[in-house]
Amino acid sequence: MSNIEYKKFGERQNWINGNYEHSNSNRNISVISPYFNQEIATIPDSDRNDLDHAVKIASSAFSEWSRLNIRERSEIMFQFKRVIESHLDELANIIALDNGKTLDDAKASIMRGKEVVEFATSLPNIFNGDSSQVADGITCTMTHEPLGVVAGITPFNFPAMVPLWMIPLAITAGNCFILKPSEQTPLSALKIAEYLKEAGLPDGVFNVLNGSKEAVEGICDHPEIKAVAFVGSSNVANIVYSRSTSLGKRALCLGGAKNHMIVVPDADLDSTAKGLLASSMGSAGQRCMAASVAVGVAEIDHIIDRLVSEANSYVLGRDMGTIVSRSALDRISGYIEEAEKMGAKVLVDGRNPISPKGYEEGYWLGVTILDHVQPDWPCAKEEIFGPVLSIIRANTLEDAMRIENNNPYGNAAAVFTTSGEVAKTISETASSGMVGINIGVPVPREPYSFGGWNESKYGHGDITGKSGVEFWTNLKKVTARWPESTESWKKYF
Repeated sequence: MSNIEYKKFGERQNWINGNYEHSNSNRNISVISPYFNQEIATIPDSDRNDLDHAVKIASSAFSEWSRLNIRERSEIMFQFKRVIESHLDELANIIALDNGKTLDDAKASIMRGKEVVEFATSLPNIFNGDSSQVADGITCTMTHEPLGVVAGITPFNFPAMVPLWMIPLAITAGNCFILKPSEQTPLSALKIAEYLKEAGLPDGVFNVLNGSKEAVEGICDHPEIKAVAFVGSSNVANIVYSRSTSLGKRALCLGGAKNHMIVVPDADLDSTAKGLLASSMGSAGQRCMAASVAVGVAEIDHIIDRLVSEANSYVLGRDMGTIVSRSALDRISGYIEEAEKMGAKVLVDGRNPISPKGYEEGYWLGVTILDHVQPDWPCAKEEIFGPVLSIIRANTLEDAMRIENNNPYGNAAAVFTTSGEVAKTISETASSGMVGINIGVPVPREPYSFGGWNESKYGHGDITGKSGVEFWTNLKKVTARWPESTESWKKYF
């Protein structure tokens, strides 16, 4: 496996007004590396006084930042892109140490986040104004205007990528931003703050507030925060959305998922087995785009056999990192044990794996594949958020789609087939915001936007792409009519 460099960061603070600042709170949170089961940092559990201070700083910075020409703001994104690229290895090691990803997975997540930075550099073209003559002597012009102070609340599983989905669009649009990263994985966010300053971002435009429940509730409640974006579990997404919007705040909250992959007998054997495995086991299954249920239609034993063969070649530390915490590892293991008791056949058992040398204290769980799962079992209905693939058997494509549609979530669905007719049927009937055809993780590339349906999203629009730009801005429409001039100089026309 790639060597994860162990490092202790000591006491970390909030990032306010372009520098590290001590919190008013006397509570601290330990940051534990899942590779080593050791504390690598502490952060403050910030209180509402800390949030008030961050909002005040951001509000002060907004006036000057929002008045800058959009091209000046986008130029900082060009520089930020360069800084990220020059520090790729540094940031990847922090993510791996903090979160448990492999270095390759960490780098890939940074590059996906960098796509949004690149898209943000194109905003001068999007913000060029839409103007036309709508009647004789009357013109209408529409512009995107920033909201003011906005905030993002981000999860542990992609501690750099998800913030990079929010920050570039929000601040390039002219807003000032407060980020509340996961208290489990805060170190990447603080490093991003340093990179933004290196790129030339003025102090106060971007701030990081560490903390837990009080910080989140404060962001929802603060009257000067105009919009909140959230990524995390569905139950918390619903709470954040409801609490924020009840106070007149704009909110877009992305929740969990239970993504289904439909597999039919004509699917390509090799690419399907690899696709099923990569989708369900990537990031150790700790992502809302993990397809944790495979619905096999009719006779697919030949594909499952190949899937098991591929799974047995997976190496912990090389192909898959750790689980984020001891409590998460215990919870995931509980789902496996429950499914086995209910009658699932364990084709591949990832419990009690051999840990990579030098990382024996880490939170390891190997690839786990459960066959003959019933649709109403917890492992088939609930978001496990771990490297567990449940296989449900269906007699017909109609039965398979009924199972997919009954799933209350709606992030993604996928189909593996060589039939265009089957692919068309799934893409048209899947109750999901993102659909993959022979692609197990159908995350759109910029400028297409990321976002699900149903209980996977609370709010309207998506978090990236042009839809993301619209979330962070208000549209201003100016309708103008100029009367004929009676000035004497008109005779010179």
